[in-house]
Amino acid sequence: MTVIEVTNETFQKEVFESDIPVIIDFFAPWCGPCRMMAPVFEEISAEYEGKLKFVKLNTQDYPESASNYNITGIPCLVIAKGGKEVDRIVGFAPASAMKQQIDNILSKI
Repeated sequence: MTVIEVTNETFQKEVFESDIPVIIDFFAPWCGPCRMMAPVFEEISAEYEGKLKFVKLNTQDYPESASNYNITGIPCLVIAKGGKEVDRIVGFAPASAMKQQIDNILSKI
């Protein structure tokens, strides 16, 4: 599965109108931990095809979408269903730890 980069214009369609839960990577290009997270996020996206949609939003370019989710630190991964936040993962995590956290969250929704 490919990670989709969303904008303010595509956020509604990709997040709120998604048939499956969405994990949103709120990032900025200048953020070191965000740059470390990007390949991990891309790598694990394939394992959740059909179960979880992976999108990313550049908080520097689209701060209003980030503020709608009260993002105060990045990287921040928000799991949303129907556009409503279910849970979040803040900070960098290696693939194994991230998958464990995601699986735990998905088991509750």
